[in-house]
Order: sequence, then structure tokens, then C-alpha cells
Amino acid sequence: MDSKILVVDDDLDTRELLCANLRAQGYQASAVGSGEAALEQLEADPFDALLTDVHMDGLSGVELCTRVRARYPNMPVLVMTGKANMATAVAALRAGAHDFASKPVDLQQILHRLERALHQAALEDEVHRLRRMIHRADASTLIGESSAMARTQSLIERVADADVPVLVTGESGVGKELVARELHRQSERAEQPFVAINCAAIPPQLLESELFGHVRGAFTGAQRSRDGLFVQAGRGTVFLDEIGELPIEMQPKLLRALQERSVRAVGSDKTVAVGARVVAATNRDIETEVEEKRFREDLFYRINVVNIHVAPLRVRGRDVLLLAQFFLTRIAERSGKPVKGITAAVADKLLAYDWPGNVRELENCMERAVALARYDELTLADLPDKVTCYEHAKLVIHAAEPEELITLAELEGRYIRRVLEAVEGNKTRAAEVLGLARRTLYRRLGRLEDGPGNEAEQEGGQ
Repeated sequence: MDSKILVVDDDLDTRELLCANLRAQGYQASAVGSGEAALEQLEADPFDALLTDVHMDGLSGVELCTRVRARYPNMPVLVMTGKANMATAVAALRAGAHDFASKPVDLQQILHRLERALHQAALEDEVHRLRRMIHRADASTLIGESSAMARTQSLIERVADADVPVLVTGESGVGKELVARELHRQSERAEQPFVAINCAAIPPQLLESELFGHVRGAFTGAQRSRDGLFVQAGRGTVFLDEIGELPIEMQPKLLRALQERSVRAVGSDKTVAVGARVVAATNRDIETEVEEKRFREDLFYRINVVNIHVAPLRVRGRDVLLLAQFFLTRIAERSGKPVKGITAAVADKLLAYDWPGNVRELENCMERAVALARYDELTLADLPDKVTCYEHAKLVIHAAEPEELITLAELEGRYIRRVLEAVEGNKTRAAEVLGLARRTLYRRLGRLEDGPGNEAEQEGGQ
């Protein structure tokens, strides 16, 4: 850690002790003997935090705290005193101190509170930076600075003008349609229509008509002819959401349309040439669907010329805060509530939570929080309990005696199940996480399904 700490104390031994211990922990520490000297030092050199005694000749620690907070509002100040009482503590905190400690100095306590103060200050800086940045974004923008999003955005730029089908994959709620729209926006087709359909939301008997159109009298209720989405899109983009839910009887018809770049309306004997690009999306493990004969292999290869995988929110780091600020700003403007941002404590909880519902769940969380907010910043009281009380699941083995220990096969089984849970059952992603070939993972899953006795027997026979 390279944080610079300024120690202010009129006792030379205390100054030297604190500086020595701070340097031993990797901090850059400097010391002065008075409040006046501290203000001069801060003018000459930037620091990340201030650690000051309260009772000093001249400018007191409380007065120093007041001046520092007025001039450097983002710098955390920790106050120490050898005459600890509630009045002194309240005065220091009212003056803007981040925390309070008593003398004689407890070095571990000081280090812990300093680390906590620096962490909170860094979060506050990040929140303020994101708040400024988010004003440049709009609802159609892919928001994120993480390496995962950088890879996604780079791939979008590279494939935007390529006239090939694209398959967007990722968990539910990650923003696959937004990726499809960004592909369209960055392509030469941007002025043409973007038409979308959810393959799971349309009854199978109507899906063919929606995609390819129908002529008058083709079926009961077809009182006039209607173009399907492929024709409506012109030279634009057809977005097939939840392609993994496409009924098996529709798959060869879609395959033919993609291969021949033409469609035949229901009830017609004429084919119509189409020029739209197809972007499909799914949260399913399509390769597993292919192996289990629920999705045609030839259609899979036709739609999966380029694959763009959208990372889940839990691996996107501080993108969570950027998205939270974006949603908060948009929701507050829409609802007329004067909420401008989030506190550092809220930022901590948002970063710690696993977000199984991804971006969609985060948006829902912000909508709820803004509705409940009583101040101009969200507080912990505005967040759902599942976020504030969340603890990461851990794979822990508590065993003091040999007979309590589990076998290696059982440990492997538990870990495989934990990985599958984390990737929502996506076996292709699980194999990547585990560093296994997919067929190897299938074999091990087969052993798990057969039961531990059979698994041990197979291991023993190898």
C-alpha cells in the first residue's frame, strides 16, 4: 500500500512510534509536532489521511480537524486523545473526524481504523467519480469499465460490420439484448430496423407466422396477409431472444431461412429474399442441449459463427457501482426524488453481494432503494435485507478428528456441485471454471449421479 499518512502529535516518542509502525505496514508516514505545522505540510504535499492528537499547544486537534475537513473534504481524519471522554469524542466527530481512539496508543486498533477509513475514502472517491461519469451515459449505452466488459465491447466493435450471425450468451439478466442493440447501433445497418422476438414467449403454432409472415386465409383468424420479422427488418437486424427455447419442429425451418437467406410465408408457395442479419441470445448451455438432442447441431453452428459471452455481474467488480449510480440517477429523475448518490457503506454492500439476478436484479434493488430513500444519498436502511446481510458461501471443512474427514471423491463432488450452482447449471461454463474437458465433466457428473459408493468403486478400479 502506498497511502501517505501525516501524523500530528506534540510528543516526539509517540510520533516516532506511530511512524515506525505505519512504515512497517507499508504506509508512507510523515510527522509534525503541531496543528499549524500540519496545515503547512498539507499545503506543500498531498496526503491520504491525517492522524492527530487532540490536546496540543496552539491549534488543537479538534480545530485542526475542522480546518482540514473544510479544505480537504475527502481526507479522513483520525483523532487520538489521552483524556478520553464522551464530550471530546463528540466534539471531534462533529468537527468531521472519521474515527476516534484513546491513548495510550493501541497500535492494532489504530491500524485497523486507519485501514477502514482509507477504504471508505477510496469508495467515496469512486462513487463521486462514477456520479460525474454517469451523466455522459444513456439507456442505450453498454455501461462498464471492467476487463470483462472491455472484452465484450472490443468484440462488438470487431464484429459489428461483419455480415455473419452472432450468438450472445450469458446468464439471465446480464443484458444480452443490450449487447445485440449495441451490435446493431455500431454496424452499417444502424439506420435499418432492429426487430426483436422472444422465442419462449410466442406459442409454437404462431412462431412461424411471426418470423416468416403469413398470407390471408393461411389459418383461422388470418384475415389479411402480414410480413414476418425477417421481411420487416429489411437490411437491419433480427434479434432472436431465448433461442434455446425454440421448438424442435421450428428449428429446421429457421435453419433453411438462414442458409438460403429467404423465407416462405405460412400458406404461401413463394419465397422472399431477406437481407437481415440474425443475432440470437440464450442463457442456456446450448452445447449441452445439442448433445442431449434438444437443439439441432447444424442450427447451432449456423447461429454461432461468432459468440459474444456477457459476463455475470458478480465478476465485473466496480461495474456494480457504475450501474447502480446510472440506475439511481435515471430512477430519481423519473420519480422526482432528490436522491443523488450512495454512501460508502452502501457501496461496500453492493460490491459484496453476489447478484444472482445480475443487472436486472441491481436495477430492481435501486428502484426499491430510491422509493424508500429519506435523504439525498442511499443508506443501508434503503437496501433489501438479502443485500445487507449477504455472506459469501464458502466451501469449508471443519474436522478435528481423522474419522470426521471426507474422502477426496466427496470433496471433488461437493466442489463440482458448488461450481455448477455458481454458473446456474451451465456445464460448458462449469468445465471452463474447473479446467476440465466437457466430456470429462460429464463423466464425473455421471459418477455423482450414480452415488458415492459407485464412485468410490470406480476410483478403486482405476
